[in-house]
Amino acid sequence: MQTQIQAGISKTIAPKLFIPAMTHDHPHHHDHDHDHHHDHPHAHPAQPVVQFDQLRTDPPVPETGYAGSHARRGTLTLNHGMVQTPIFMPVGTYGTVKGVTPTSLEDMGAQIILGNTFHLWMRPGLDVMQSFGGLHEFERWRKPILTDSGGFQVWSLGAMRKITEEGVHFSSPVNGDKLFMSPEVSMQIQTVLNSDIAMQLDECTPYLSVEPKTKGQVTTESEARKSMEMSLRWAKRSQAEFARLENPNALFGIVQGGMFEHLRQESLEALVEMDFPGYAVGGVSVGEPKDEMLRIMAHTPHRLPWHKPRYLMGVGTPEDLVEGVAAGVDMFDCVMPTRNARNGTLFTRFGDLKMRNARHKSDHGPLDATCTCYTCKGITRPGGVVSGGFSRAYLHHLDRCGEMLSPMLLTIHNLHYYLNLMREVRAALDAGRFGAFRAQFKVDRARGV
Repeated sequence: MQTQIQAGISKTIAPKLFIPAMTHDHPHHHDHDHDHHHDHPHAHPAQPVVQFDQLRTDPPVPETGYAGSHARRGTLTLNHGMVQTPIFMPVGTYGTVKGVTPTSLEDMGAQIILGNTFHLWMRPGLDVMQSFGGLHEFERWRKPILTDSGGFQVWSLGAMRKITEEGVHFSSPVNGDKLFMSPEVSMQIQTVLNSDIAMQLDECTPYLSVEPKTKGQVTTESEARKSMEMSLRWAKRSQAEFARLENPNALFGIVQGGMFEHLRQESLEALVEMDFPGYAVGGVSVGEPKDEMLRIMAHTPHRLPWHKPRYLMGVGTPEDLVEGVAAGVDMFDCVMPTRNARNGTLFTRFGDLKMRNARHKSDHGPLDATCTCYTCKGITRPGGVVSGGFSRAYLHHLDRCGEMLSPMLLTIHNLHYYLNLMREVRAALDAGRFGAFRAQFKVDRARGV
């Protein structure tokens, strides 16, 4: 059946294929249902489990002159657990966050991670994934997972793909096979993956046009509109297929519209009319100048429904995350902490640090004296023995020697920094002091290491 999808022969697959991938321990499942299980596998479909609760906001304080922000503190309940928001989600493209064990992820406070629909479809493929009942059991991660739709990866193939109204025809980057991705195929793959949050298939609207006649030029309003309107049609098709498959998880819609606020507003209103359980802001961090990204970030998130989660896709630096929270964003993902770690760039409370700089060669201090991660502080084992807590000199040495432990330890630090930053944001919102936190964050980051 996997071959059938991959070859694009059939746009739909019998729902029966997906039964193993959609099993959950729901309280409404009774023993007497077993009598009819084989004849009516979805006679009692589970209601999608997704609940967002807004706990606190960041209102103005007239006495101090604080203007307030759109920041909010919440909880997001999904099939595999509850997520405290605002949250950063580590990216696990191929079913693993590169160089980090699931235990380390849990220790550093990861609550939800990403998987990549396109890459997992390519390898190991749907037959293997389905035999495990989905991505959770395959990668042994018990908490929530969000999967992207695969649209960005297909779009990134450039000349290897052709986008039509029906979907995207492309050549596999793995073996050259002719493949087809559509809203229906994306929903089918994500249903097999059994991710707690699936994303609609959308067309990524680039900042610089990829159209033959205008290639390299800033995307025009008409190009952005055409792309946004197709993404809306694909949203409807994604939603219809998701319902047909009786997927018990949550499907998010994606706001597009390029750098044009009026198109963003049109996209947003049309998606809200479709009543998705959550919404993402896509088409940012796609090559546009930082001020353009910040303008869209300030415009769109807070206009989305207050009672549903808001996800800013593919963003960004620590500063972007704090500003995103102030703009009303609940969820973030980005490869920056993991990719930068592998390239020797570290994020700390007091600015960024280049591990390959020779000044670290004999430095006995940690990356960040305020950080409690395994790399910086270590953990105290029974008997008072400390494991971990490495010097900059040692980490510099590992990097210079090309030791595989280097990207592992540096990734642990960067992810811990991002997750702890969100933990501090949540604590500040809980205490009603987000404005003060935001100001101190800027001062600290500007101080330098």
